[in-house]
Amino acid sequence: MTMSLSSCNIIEKDLNNDILWTWTYPSVTELQKKILMQKCTFDANHPFIYGRFRNEWFYLTTTEVFESDNLPQLKQFILVLWSKDFNPEKYESLCRMLSKTYCKSGTPVAVLKLFLSVTTSGVCSTEENGTFREKDYELSYGNRNGVITCVKDLIKVFGLETILIYTVLLLKKRLVVYHHSLPHLLKWIRTFPALMEHRKQSELLHPWVDLVPEELAQIKSSSSYIMGCRDSSIACQTDLYDVLVNLPATEITVAPQAKENLAMTKAHKEIALHLVQLAEDDNIPEHVVIEEIAKKTQELLTQLRSLATLSTDCGSKVVTLQLLQEKKFPPAVENFLFQLALAENILLL
Repeated sequence: MTMSLSSCNIIEKDLNNDILWTWTYPSVTELQKKILMQKCTFDANHPFIYGRFRNEWFYLTTTEVFESDNLPQLKQFILVLWSKDFNPEKYESLCRMLSKTYCKSGTPVAVLKLFLSVTTSGVCSTEENGTFREKDYELSYGNRNGVITCVKDLIKVFGLETILIYTVLLLKKRLVVYHHSLPHLLKWIRTFPALMEHRKQSELLHPWVDLVPEELAQIKSSSSYIMGCRDSSIACQTDLYDVLVNLPATEITVAPQAKENLAMTKAHKEIALHLVQLAEDDNIPEHVVIEEIAKKTQELLTQLRSLATLSTDCGSKVVTLQLLQEKKFPPAVENFLFQLALAENILLL
C-alpha cells in the first residue's frame, strides 16, 4: 500500500431512522466501531469531521441521499476512512469522491474498487468526479504536510498570551483546547502543532476527545498532548491539562500545578513581543510566520545545548541540574532550562 489507509466503512441511516453499520473493508475492531457510533451524529452541519483513536486517524463524511441517487432505502450515510497519517484536506477530498461514487452506484463494490486503487497506486479516477492523486497533498508553503494552519490568526486572537501556548508546547506539557462547536474546534486545533516545527507534533494531537473512559484512557497515560474537547466541563478537570485554551471566551487558563513550570522569563517576554509583531505585519505570509517562530525556537535550543558540557557513555552531550545551578541563573530561568532539557531529552537526572 502506498497510502497510509487501513480501512473503509459505511454507516447508514434508513428511511425509518435506524442506523446500521453496513460495510467494512478489510476490518475494524469492536472498540473502533463503538467509538465511531458514539461520534457519528448524521448532522448535515458537520459534513466532514475527523479525530483520532489510539494511533489511527478517522475521517467521516456525512452525505444526504436524494431521489436521484441509487440508494432508495436510505436518508443519509457516513463514509469513514481510517488512516495512519493526519491530513484532513487529503482525506476530505477522497471521502467526497468515494461518497459520490456510492450514491451513484448504490453498491460498496464500486467504493472498494477506488479504495484499492488509491491504496496500491496513490491514484483513483471516476468519470464524473475527476481524479484523486495523493501527491497533490504533499507539503507546500502555508500547507504544512497538507494541513492548512492559521497561526497568524491565533496570535491575533490571544496576543501576548500566545506565549503560554508556545511554552506549554515547547516544554511538552498538556494542552487542552475547548470549543463547543465541533467545526470551529477542528478548524483551530490543527494550527497548534505548527508552533513547534522542529517536532512531529501531530503525534501529540488528539483533535476531538469526548470525556468517556475509552478515549480518556490514552490521554491519561500520556504526559504530553494537544487535546481538543467540546465539553465545557473540561475546565473543571485540571488533572487533564496544564494549559486550557477556551476559544469562544478567548481565555487561557494555567492549571495550579503548572504555574511554577510556566513562569515567564525575559526570553519569554521577548518571544511574546516577536510573535505579536509577526502576526500584525500584513506583508508576512503564514508560512514565514511559522518559519520565524521555528528560528526563535532553534535559538533557544542552541543556547540550551551550549550548556550541555557533560558527555554520556554513548558520547551525547547532556545538561545536569548541578550544572544549571552553578550558572546562578534567576530561579525562573533555571527552572525553564531544566524543563526544556527534560523535554528535549538532554537532561541527566
